[in-house]
Amino acid sequence: MRSRADSSLAERKRQLVADELRDAALMLLATKGFDVVTVDDIVAAAGMSRRTFFRYFASKEDVVVRFLADMSADVITELAARPPAEAPSVALRHALWVPLAACNDHPEHSERARVVVRLILDTPALHARWLESQIQWRAELATELASRCGLDPHTDPYPRMAAGMALLALDTVLQQWQPGDDEQRLTELTDRAFAVVSPALDAPTTPPDAG
Repeated sequence: MRSRADSSLAERKRQLVADELRDAALMLLATKGFDVVTVDDIVAAAGMSRRTFFRYFASKEDVVVRFLADMSADVITELAARPPAEAPSVALRHALWVPLAACNDHPEHSERARVVVRLILDTPALHARWLESQIQWRAELATELASRCGLDPHTDPYPRMAAGMALLALDTVLQQWQPGDDEQRLTELTDRAFAVVSPALDAPTTPPDAG
């Protein structure tokens, strides 16, 4: 019977392999183009086999889908961890900054991340998946916001509208992210986007007849 330590080690190894395949795939897709790169190219760059690739991903598109899903999970986790009394605009700004900050955790990561973002936004098939993923993001953000504000996400319009505005702010930042932009520039873009939506995000959320 495998011990918990053995299982944990095996899981870490699986995650490392998945991360290596993801990084190799994203860089190839970003530099050569989505339609040109094949699974054989990806496994060659990662030094692994096709069998290993398909153990973790269903297709090269699935690599991008998982990348977006991981971003979403990080955002929701951060939002849930924000102080309960924090203004919604502040909590959402911090939560959505998590994937952006990850793009700048090492100097070489920023430009690579920007290229991957442009790949997603400029490739019709991947952009469609990006928009599709935002439907799930919006639902998850709305649920968390409703919980924070004591609202019913099914009957109150605020949670879904606030989640949609926050994601629009993120999408605007990514669209404006240009080659050579550093973390300070990314911060400025994020602050400007949230300055636009913050008044609506922080509008009273108590129904008029509740008082």
